[in-house]
Amino acid sequence: QLQLVESGGGLVQPGGSLRLSCAAPGFTLGYYAIGWFRQAPGKEREGVSCISSGGGTSTYADSVKGRFTISRDNAKNTVYLQMNSLKPEDTAVYYCAAGRNTIQAMCTIPSLGAYWGQGTQVTVSS
Repeated sequence: QLQLVESGGGLVQPGGSLRLSCAAPGFTLGYYAIGWFRQAPGKEREGVSCISSGGGTSTYADSVKGRFTISRDNAKNTVYLQMNSLKPEDTAVYYCAAGRNTIQAMCTIPSLGAYWGQGTQVTVSS
């Protein structure tokens, strides 16, 4: 069973940066599209950014365009989410998921993610 492990979350001031990592020890992430999702208290889980298996295409939620960058290093079996210019409304638990759907479908319908990590908390506050 593919298990994903997120890391890199924490507390940061508004305007700050964090880089999240998503790894899959013992598995080859390169076979899968990977998405980053987030869920704030009382809200539904939403797609933040997704990247194709080869890394050639990616998609972003409008709320993070220009501030977040998704990337992957298949040699290191890791996917990253660089988050800059963070805002209090970015506060949420961030999850990564792996799937075999198109990145557009995956980021629109989180339930298409076949494998999920446990999440990492990101808190943006002064």
